[in-house]
Amino acid sequence: MTAQQFLSRNRIPVVVTAICALLFLVYIVGAPDTFLDSGIYAALMGTIAFSGILAVAATFIVTLGEIDLSFPSIMGLSAYVFAYLFSNEVNFLLCFLAAIAVGVVLGWLNGVIITKVGVPSIVLTIGTMFLWRGLIQVLVQGQAISLYEMDGTVWNSLMVGKIGGYLPAQFVWFVAIAVGLGLIYRKHRFGSHVLFVGDNAASARMVGIDTDMVKIKCFMLMGFMAAIAGLLSLAFNQSFFPSHGDSMLLPTLAAVFIGGTSVFGGKGTIWGTFMGVLIMGSLETGIVSLGLTGFWYQFIAGLTIVASVISYALLLKKVG
Repeated sequence: MTAQQFLSRNRIPVVVTAICALLFLVYIVGAPDTFLDSGIYAALMGTIAFSGILAVAATFIVTLGEIDLSFPSIMGLSAYVFAYLFSNEVNFLLCFLAAIAVGVVLGWLNGVIITKVGVPSIVLTIGTMFLWRGLIQVLVQGQAISLYEMDGTVWNSLMVGKIGGYLPAQFVWFVAIAVGLGLIYRKHRFGSHVLFVGDNAASARMVGIDTDMVKIKCFMLMGFMAAIAGLLSLAFNQSFFPSHGDSMLLPTLAAVFIGGTSVFGGKGTIWGTFMGVLIMGSLETGIVSLGLTGFWYQFIAGLTIVASVISYALLLKKVG
């Protein structure tokens, strides 16, 4: 494959990679004391992993032309189940499996109602977002759950420890998940089905693809990854709060859209999402390092999202 052919087939991933590189160049030039210090990158890797894991799963949902707004609440409820059981001295592995089961079942429930009942995904997941968050509030009555017993355990080190004293383990999990799901997305039959269903569901049904099952599996995947992200962030903070996961909605979906996955379905890229995660994860730190106040974060994040999606829409229109 020639360089021209590669660029032709990967316009959006190349563009979003260039944007990410340019952004970090601005950080380095504008705040060299911060961004030429390796410590800032270790800190960024430790914090972006949670939204990153959610974002690569959300890429499958958005590729279908669907949306899931309930994953922060699924993340929180899964984390609550783990925290409650662990604080009552239940075996770590059983706590882990119970939390994962909650995530998968809630994702399955979203998928079934969307496909079998016909409720639009944005409407349903707004409802389940409030439903599961409300359930958490009822169960904990506003109280936090401390998990200090996890500190220093083998499990905690495997989940969020430092590899070589520098590299956060949660970032390694994020990269491994991104690579694995990226291969499924581009190389496996299931990924092809997701792209086909997102592009033209009626045609996909005509060739024998069970479009409902494809969607249900993607929502189950979202629930599974929400549980994983919830458990990793729980291990990182060693405390459960009723708002656990609430802050994940904006950076997660923004990373997917900045990464070039089409909201209309049928087009997407895990690599683009990965770059989107780096962009969104670095914005707040970069803004403050450049001398602006944190109040600028939402404005610049919104501007970045709008500019990205407009650019991609124009690029695809031009290509078409």
